[in-house]
Amino acid sequence: MRVYPDKLHDHLARQLAPAYLVSGDEPLQLGECCDAIRAAARSAGHTTREVLEAGSGFDWHQLTAEASAYSLFADRKTIDVRIPGGKPGAEGSKALIAYCADPPPDTLLLVSMPKLDRQQQNSKWFKALDALGVVVQVWPIESQRLPAWIGQRLQSAGIQPTGEVVQMLAERVEGNLLAARQEVEKLLLLHGPGALDADQLEAAVADSARFDVFELVDSALRGEVERSVRILDGLRAEGLAPAVVLWALHREVRNMAQMSADIAKGLSPDQAIGKSRVFSKRVAVVRQGLARLRAAQWLAALDRCHEADAAIKGIGGRQPWLLLEDIVLGINGKSAFLRRTISA
Repeated sequence: MRVYPDKLHDHLARQLAPAYLVSGDEPLQLGECCDAIRAAARSAGHTTREVLEAGSGFDWHQLTAEASAYSLFADRKTIDVRIPGGKPGAEGSKALIAYCADPPPDTLLLVSMPKLDRQQQNSKWFKALDALGVVVQVWPIESQRLPAWIGQRLQSAGIQPTGEVVQMLAERVEGNLLAARQEVEKLLLLHGPGALDADQLEAAVADSARFDVFELVDSALRGEVERSVRILDGLRAEGLAPAVVLWALHREVRNMAQMSADIAKGLSPDQAIGKSRVFSKRVAVVRQGLARLRAAQWLAALDRCHEADAAIKGIGGRQPWLLLEDIVLGINGKSAFLRRTISA
Protein backbone atom coordinates (compact mmCIF):
# COMPACT_ATOMS: atom_id res chain seq x y z
CA MET A 1 0.00 0.00 0.00
CA ARG A 2 1.28 3.47 -0.83
CA VAL A 3 0.90 6.42 1.54
CA TYR A 4 1.99 9.99 0.79
CA PRO A 5 4.24 11.65 3.40
CA ASP A 6 1.64 14.31 4.22
CA LYS A 7 -0.94 11.58 4.90
CA LEU A 8 1.31 9.40 7.03
CA HIS A 9 0.25 10.83 10.40
CA ASP A 10 -3.42 10.22 9.57
CA HIS A 11 -2.60 6.65 8.56
CA LEU A 12 -0.60 6.00 11.75
CA ALA A 13 -3.45 7.38 13.88
CA ARG A 14 -5.77 4.75 12.37
CA GLN A 15 -3.55 1.69 12.17
CA LEU A 16 -0.01 0.36 12.36
CA ALA A 17 1.10 -1.86 9.48
CA PRO A 18 3.54 -4.75 10.07
CA ALA A 19 6.13 -3.22 7.70
CA TYR A 20 7.11 0.18 6.29
CA LEU A 21 9.46 1.12 3.48
CA VAL A 22 10.47 4.80 3.45
CA SER A 23 12.60 6.03 0.54
CA GLY A 24 13.77 9.32 -0.89
CA ASP A 25 16.68 11.75 -1.21
CA GLU A 26 15.23 14.61 0.86
CA PRO A 27 16.70 14.08 4.37
CA LEU A 28 14.29 16.15 6.45
CA GLN A 29 11.10 14.51 5.20
CA LEU A 30 12.73 11.06 5.19
CA GLY A 31 13.84 11.48 8.79
CA GLU A 32 10.51 12.89 9.95
CA CYS A 33 8.57 10.04 8.33
CA CYS A 34 10.79 7.46 10.02
CA ASP A 35 10.51 9.32 13.34
CA ALA A 36 6.72 9.30 13.06
CA ILE A 37 6.64 5.56 12.40
CA ARG A 38 8.98 4.84 15.30
CA ALA A 39 6.90 7.04 17.63
CA ALA A 40 3.69 5.27 16.59
CA ALA A 41 5.37 1.91 17.18
CA ARG A 42 6.43 2.96 20.69
CA SER A 43 2.89 4.11 21.45
CA ALA A 44 1.65 0.70 20.30
CA GLY A 45 3.95 -1.07 22.76
CA HIS A 46 7.01 -1.73 20.59
CA THR A 47 9.42 -0.97 23.42
CA THR A 48 12.40 -2.79 21.89
CA ARG A 49 14.16 -1.48 18.77
CA GLU A 50 17.02 -3.12 16.91
CA VAL A 51 18.90 -1.00 14.34
CA LEU A 52 20.59 -2.78 11.43
CA GLU A 53 22.90 -0.62 9.28
CA ALA A 54 22.90 -2.58 6.02
CA GLY A 55 25.99 -1.09 4.41
CA SER A 56 28.74 -2.79 2.42
CA GLY A 57 29.52 -6.24 3.79
CA PHE A 58 26.40 -6.40 5.95
CA ASP A 59 25.37 -9.93 6.97
CA TRP A 60 21.67 -10.22 6.12
CA HIS A 61 21.39 -13.26 8.40
CA GLN A 62 21.12 -10.64 11.16
CA LEU A 63 17.63 -9.76 9.88
CA THR A 64 16.62 -13.42 9.98
CA ALA A 65 18.07 -13.77 13.48
CA GLU A 66 16.24 -10.69 14.76
CA ALA A 67 12.99 -11.89 13.20
CA SER A 68 13.24 -15.22 15.00
CA ALA A 69 14.48 -13.84 18.34
CA TYR A 70 11.81 -13.42 20.97
CA SER A 71 12.15 -11.33 24.10
CA LEU A 72 11.99 -13.05 27.48
CA PHE A 73 9.46 -10.43 28.47
CA ALA A 74 7.42 -10.76 25.26
CA ASP A 75 7.99 -7.11 24.30
CA ARG A 76 6.86 -5.93 20.92
CA LYS A 77 9.84 -5.08 18.75
CA THR A 78 10.81 -2.76 15.90
CA ILE A 79 13.52 -3.85 13.46
CA ASP A 80 14.96 -0.68 11.94
CA VAL A 81 16.86 -1.57 8.73
CA ARG A 82 18.79 1.26 7.08
CA ILE A 83 20.17 0.73 3.57
CA PRO A 84 22.36 3.80 2.83
CA GLY A 85 23.48 2.44 -0.55
CA GLY A 86 19.89 2.10 -1.72
CA LYS A 87 20.17 -1.54 -2.86
CA PRO A 88 19.87 -4.62 -0.64
CA GLY A 89 21.72 -6.85 -3.12
CA ALA A 90 20.98 -10.51 -3.80
CA GLU A 91 21.28 -11.66 -0.18
CA GLY A 92 19.28 -8.72 1.12
CA SER A 93 16.55 -9.31 -1.45
CA LYS A 94 16.23 -12.94 -0.34
CA ALA A 95 16.16 -11.96 3.32
CA LEU A 96 13.47 -9.30 2.81
CA ILE A 97 11.32 -11.63 0.70
CA ALA A 98 11.64 -14.40 3.30
CA TYR A 99 10.73 -11.98 6.09
CA CYS A 100 7.62 -10.78 4.27
CA ALA A 101 6.55 -14.34 3.49
CA ASP A 102 6.47 -15.20 7.21
CA PRO A 103 6.53 -11.99 9.28
CA PRO A 104 7.10 -12.56 13.00
CA PRO A 105 4.30 -11.61 15.40
CA ASP A 106 4.49 -8.43 17.47
CA THR A 107 7.28 -7.09 15.24
CA LEU A 108 7.34 -4.00 13.03
CA LEU A 109 9.85 -3.80 10.18
CA LEU A 110 11.01 -0.32 9.13
CA VAL A 111 13.24 -0.15 6.04
CA SER A 112 14.69 3.22 4.97
CA MET A 113 16.83 4.00 1.93
CA PRO A 114 17.51 6.64 -0.74
CA LYS A 115 15.25 7.20 -3.73
CA LEU A 116 14.11 4.03 -5.53
CA ASP A 117 14.51 3.72 -9.27
CA ARG A 118 12.02 2.01 -11.58
CA GLN A 119 13.98 -1.26 -11.60
CA GLN A 120 13.92 -1.45 -7.81
CA GLN A 121 10.17 -0.80 -7.75
CA ASN A 122 9.71 -3.80 -10.05
CA SER A 123 11.84 -6.07 -7.85
CA LYS A 124 10.39 -8.97 -5.87
CA TRP A 125 11.58 -7.63 -2.53
CA PHE A 126 9.91 -4.26 -3.13
CA LYS A 127 6.65 -5.90 -4.15
CA ALA A 128 6.81 -8.15 -1.08
CA LEU A 129 7.17 -5.14 1.25
CA ASP A 130 4.46 -3.27 -0.65
CA ALA A 131 2.08 -6.23 -0.26
CA LEU A 132 2.83 -6.74 3.44
CA GLY A 133 2.85 -3.14 4.60
CA VAL A 134 3.17 0.48 3.54
CA VAL A 135 5.51 2.24 1.10
CA VAL A 136 6.23 5.95 1.71
CA GLN A 137 8.13 7.69 -1.08
CA VAL A 138 9.55 11.10 -0.24
CA TRP A 139 10.00 13.70 -2.97
CA PRO A 140 11.83 17.06 -2.83
CA ILE A 141 9.65 20.13 -2.34
CA GLU A 142 9.68 22.01 -5.65
CA SER A 143 10.55 25.71 -5.53
CA GLN A 144 7.00 26.80 -6.37
CA ARG A 145 5.63 24.68 -3.51
CA LEU A 146 8.24 25.75 -0.97
CA PRO A 147 6.46 28.93 0.24
CA ALA A 148 3.29 26.96 0.98
CA TRP A 149 5.34 24.33 2.81
CA ILE A 150 7.09 26.99 4.92
CA GLY A 151 3.79 28.70 5.62
CA GLN A 152 2.32 25.44 6.89
CA ARG A 153 5.34 24.80 9.14
CA LEU A 154 5.08 28.30 10.61
CA GLN A 155 1.38 27.93 11.29
CA SER A 156 1.92 24.51 12.88
CA ALA A 157 4.43 26.20 15.21
CA GLY A 158 1.81 28.79 16.18
CA ILE A 159 3.16 31.62 14.01
CA GLN A 160 0.82 33.47 11.64
CA PRO A 161 3.06 34.93 8.90
CA THR A 162 2.26 37.41 6.19
CA GLY A 163 2.81 36.36 2.58
CA GLU A 164 5.91 38.55 2.43
CA VAL A 165 7.42 36.74 5.43
CA VAL A 166 6.88 33.36 3.80
CA GLN A 167 8.50 34.50 0.56
CA MET A 168 11.49 36.04 2.38
CA LEU A 169 12.11 32.80 4.26
CA ALA A 170 11.79 30.75 1.06
CA GLU A 171 14.52 32.87 -0.54
CA ARG A 172 16.70 32.70 2.59
CA VAL A 173 16.75 28.90 2.88
CA GLU A 174 17.46 28.33 -0.83
CA GLY A 175 15.36 25.14 -1.00
CA ASN A 176 17.08 23.51 2.00
CA LEU A 177 14.26 22.05 4.12
CA LEU A 178 16.56 21.39 7.06
CA ALA A 179 17.53 25.06 7.04
CA ALA A 180 13.84 25.99 6.75
CA ARG A 181 13.00 23.96 9.83
CA GLN A 182 15.84 25.63 11.73
CA GLU A 183 14.54 29.06 10.73
CA VAL A 184 11.06 28.18 12.01
CA GLU A 185 12.52 26.92 15.29
CA LYS A 186 14.63 30.07 15.69
CA LEU A 187 11.65 32.33 14.97
CA LEU A 188 9.54 30.53 17.54
CA LEU A 189 12.33 30.90 20.09
CA LEU A 190 13.07 34.56 19.34
CA HIS A 191 9.64 35.88 18.43
CA GLY A 192 7.22 33.43 19.98
CA PRO A 193 3.79 32.47 18.61
CA GLY A 194 1.47 35.00 17.03
CA ALA A 195 1.39 37.26 13.99
CA LEU A 196 4.67 37.91 12.16
CA ASP A 197 5.30 40.59 9.53
CA ALA A 198 8.38 41.44 7.46
CA ASP A 199 9.73 44.05 9.90
CA GLN A 200 9.47 41.60 12.80
CA LEU A 201 11.18 38.93 10.70
CA GLU A 202 14.11 41.21 9.89
CA ALA A 203 14.49 42.10 13.57
CA ALA A 204 14.43 38.41 14.54
CA VAL A 205 16.97 37.53 11.86
CA ALA A 206 19.27 40.29 13.10
CA ASP A 207 18.94 38.94 16.64
CA SER A 208 19.58 35.36 15.58
CA ALA A 209 23.17 35.72 14.35
CA ARG A 210 24.46 33.77 17.35
CA PHE A 211 22.36 30.80 16.28
CA ASP A 212 23.59 30.90 12.69
CA VAL A 213 27.01 29.63 13.74
CA PHE A 214 25.43 26.18 14.07
CA GLU A 215 24.30 26.25 10.46
CA LEU A 216 27.81 27.40 9.51
CA VAL A 217 29.24 24.29 11.17
CA ASP A 218 26.72 21.91 9.60
CA SER A 219 27.12 23.46 6.16
CA ALA A 220 30.89 22.97 6.36
CA LEU A 221 30.46 19.36 7.51
CA ARG A 222 28.21 18.75 4.50
CA GLY A 223 30.98 20.05 2.23
CA GLU A 224 28.99 23.08 1.03
CA VAL A 225 32.04 25.25 0.41
CA GLU A 226 30.45 28.33 -1.16
CA ARG A 227 27.49 28.34 1.22
CA SER A 228 29.57 27.96 4.39
CA VAL A 229 31.93 30.77 3.32
CA ARG A 230 28.88 32.94 2.52
CA ILE A 231 27.46 32.27 5.99
CA LEU A 232 30.82 33.17 7.55
CA ASP A 233 30.93 36.42 5.55
CA GLY A 234 27.37 37.17 6.67
CA LEU A 235 28.24 36.67 10.33
CA ARG A 236 31.21 39.00 9.94
CA ALA A 237 29.08 41.63 8.19
CA GLU A 238 26.48 41.42 10.97
CA GLY A 239 29.18 42.27 13.50
CA LEU A 240 29.24 38.95 15.30
CA ALA A 241 32.31 38.59 17.51
CA PRO A 242 34.86 36.19 15.98
CA ALA A 243 35.18 34.51 19.38
CA VAL A 244 31.57 33.27 19.07
CA VAL A 245 32.29 31.76 15.66
CA LEU A 246 35.49 30.16 16.95
CA TRP A 247 33.63 28.71 19.93
CA ALA A 248 31.26 26.79 17.62
CA LEU A 249 34.00 25.72 15.19
CA HIS A 250 36.41 24.64 17.95
CA ARG A 251 33.75 22.60 19.73
CA GLU A 252 32.86 20.74 16.54
CA VAL A 253 36.46 20.23 15.38
CA ARG A 254 37.45 18.89 18.81
CA ASN A 255 34.57 16.39 18.79
CA MET A 256 35.26 15.36 15.20
CA ALA A 257 38.96 14.86 15.99
CA GLN A 258 38.04 12.58 18.89
CA MET A 259 35.60 10.52 16.80
CA SER A 260 38.07 10.29 13.93
CA ALA A 261 40.77 9.10 16.34
CA ASP A 262 38.40 6.46 17.71
CA ILE A 263 37.75 5.24 14.17
CA ALA A 264 41.49 5.07 13.51
CA LYS A 265 41.76 2.85 16.60
CA GLY A 266 39.24 0.39 15.19
CA LEU A 267 35.78 1.65 16.08
CA SER A 268 33.17 1.84 13.34
CA PRO A 269 31.80 5.32 12.48
CA ASP A 270 28.50 4.44 14.18
CA GLN A 271 30.30 3.28 17.32
CA ALA A 272 32.40 6.45 17.42
CA ILE A 273 29.32 8.62 16.90
CA GLY A 274 27.45 6.73 19.61
CA LYS A 275 30.36 7.09 22.01
CA SER A 276 30.34 10.86 21.48
CA ARG A 277 26.56 11.01 22.05
CA VAL A 278 25.85 12.90 18.84
CA PHE A 279 22.30 14.24 18.68
CA SER A 280 20.24 11.93 16.44
CA LYS A 281 19.30 14.61 13.94
CA ARG A 282 23.00 15.48 13.39
CA VAL A 283 24.24 11.93 12.82
CA ALA A 284 24.01 12.14 9.02
CA VAL A 285 25.97 15.39 8.74
CA VAL A 286 28.62 14.17 11.20
CA ARG A 287 29.03 11.02 9.11
CA GLN A 288 29.74 13.23 6.08
CA GLY A 289 32.48 15.09 7.94
CA LEU A 290 34.07 11.89 9.22
CA ALA A 291 34.10 10.43 5.72
CA ARG A 292 35.82 13.51 4.27
CA LEU A 293 38.78 14.00 6.63
CA ARG A 294 41.18 11.71 8.47
CA ALA A 295 42.20 12.06 12.12
CA ALA A 296 45.41 13.94 11.27
CA GLN A 297 43.44 16.51 9.29
CA TRP A 298 41.03 17.11 12.17
CA LEU A 299 44.00 17.55 14.50
CA ALA A 300 45.50 20.07 12.05
CA ALA A 301 42.19 21.95 12.06
CA LEU A 302 42.28 21.89 15.86
CA ASP A 303 45.75 23.50 15.76
CA ARG A 304 44.29 26.16 13.43
CA CYS A 305 41.60 26.86 16.03
CA HIS A 306 44.32 27.51 18.62
CA GLU A 307 45.99 29.92 16.20
CA ALA A 308 42.69 31.73 15.70
CA ASP A 309 42.22 31.97 19.46
CA ALA A 310 45.64 33.59 19.79
CA ALA A 311 44.85 36.01 16.94
CA ILE A 312 41.55 37.01 18.56
CA LYS A 313 43.52 37.80 21.74
CA GLY A 314 45.91 39.97 19.70
CA ILE A 315 48.82 37.54 19.75
CA GLY A 316 50.90 36.98 16.62
CA GLY A 317 49.47 39.69 14.37
CA ARG A 318 47.29 37.30 12.32
CA GLN A 319 43.82 38.19 11.01
CA PRO A 320 41.18 36.24 13.02
CA TRP A 321 38.57 36.16 10.25
CA LEU A 322 41.09 34.81 7.71
CA LEU A 323 42.01 32.05 10.13
CA LEU A 324 38.32 31.29 10.72
CA GLU A 325 37.81 31.05 6.97
CA ASP A 326 40.74 28.65 6.73
CA ILE A 327 39.15 26.46 9.43
CA VAL A 328 35.85 26.46 7.55
CA LEU A 329 37.62 25.55 4.31
CA GLY A 330 39.51 22.86 6.19
CA ILE A 331 36.28 21.26 7.42
CA ASN A 332 35.12 21.32 3.81
CA GLY A 333 38.38 19.60 2.82
CA LYS A 334 39.53 22.62 0.81
CA SER A 335 42.21 24.19 3.01
CA ALA A 336 45.66 24.34 1.43
CA PHE A 337 47.17 24.51 4.92
CA LEU A 338 45.58 21.21 5.96
CA ARG A 339 46.62 19.55 2.70
CA ARG A 340 50.22 20.65 3.28
CA THR A 341 50.04 19.39 6.86
CA ILE A 342 49.01 15.91 5.75
CA SER A 343 51.55 15.68 2.89
CA ALA A 344 54.43 16.88 5.05
